[in-house]
Amino acid sequence: MIVNRKVQTLDEFTIQQLRDVPQATGELSHLLRNIGLAGKRIHREVNKAGLVDILGDTGDVNVQGEEVKKLDVYANEQMMGVLRHGIACAGIASEELPDFVAFDDAKSIQSKYVCMFDPLDGSSNIDVNVSIGTIFSVYRRLSPIGTVVTREDFLQPGNRQVAAGYIVYGSSSMLVYATRRGVNGFTLDPSIGEWTLSHPDIKCPERGKIYSVNHGNFFQYDEKVRRYIEACQKKTKADGGPYTQRYIGSMVADVHRNLIKGGIFMYPGTIDRPKGKLRLMYECNPFAFIMQVAGGKATDGKTNILDIQPVELHQRTPLFIGSRLMMEELEQYLAS
Repeated sequence: MIVNRKVQTLDEFTIQQLRDVPQATGELSHLLRNIGLAGKRIHREVNKAGLVDILGDTGDVNVQGEEVKKLDVYANEQMMGVLRHGIACAGIASEELPDFVAFDDAKSIQSKYVCMFDPLDGSSNIDVNVSIGTIFSVYRRLSPIGTVVTREDFLQPGNRQVAAGYIVYGSSSMLVYATRRGVNGFTLDPSIGEWTLSHPDIKCPERGKIYSVNHGNFFQYDEKVRRYIEACQKKTKADGGPYTQRYIGSMVADVHRNLIKGGIFMYPGTIDRPKGKLRLMYECNPFAFIMQVAGGKATDGKTNILDIQPVELHQRTPLFIGSRLMMEELEQYLAS
């Protein structure tokens, strides 16, 4: 068998990155490879979910007040397991858990990173075979190394992330992660069971022709948001259009598409939920970091998402995220 040495695996890529930064300790690379391992295990179960007793609800409700899917539980256990048993994570916070979890063994307390994640975003789509995903972010802890992490280690603004990423489980599974050095995408090659570099140095196009929003809530949105949506619908070729509305209802899939092709994703607050529905720490901060490194922008309608100081682990926020020029146009409507 001829091996294509031009294709880099995730392990090879992170090792190469480590060589390029002499002062690096390798902890972040180790943590990312652990997340990649969890992603492969979740991918396996997602792909055979219809053949085993893993679809459907558990009958429980999580801290968000949402029904828990069986695959949610499995994904959360896999993410927690690989990070707890690794050597590069001092603690985690998960959308599925009411509070953070500190790892207090002798090795973990020496780690300098904490990880936050949504183990299975879009899980309401599991039963109908629509793309779902895992979202994660990594912060450098504030508490002294050698001690058990505290709540303050997790309540940091998004601009302090050292890495963030997601895994989308679709027609192929893909892991995308960002550090301040760039955004890179890896597609899972099932024949060798490895994440392989398929999308190096991802840059979000400055403008796209896709806008993603739940039109079912149109009359729940603020008037300024409605005016922007109407402007999207009226775009002509002369002013950069026409735009196409695409909304999957799985944030990972929607934002992934817009990151690659260009576009804008909107999840505004509504009359019923003025603070929005998406979680700042588990969904918005990671994607905002990725999009900003790739050249895009993200805001809650007033403030850069990454500048928001969180006050609770499960804080919610409106979100507007996407291509830079489309976001700047939206901001003109929101400021008018």
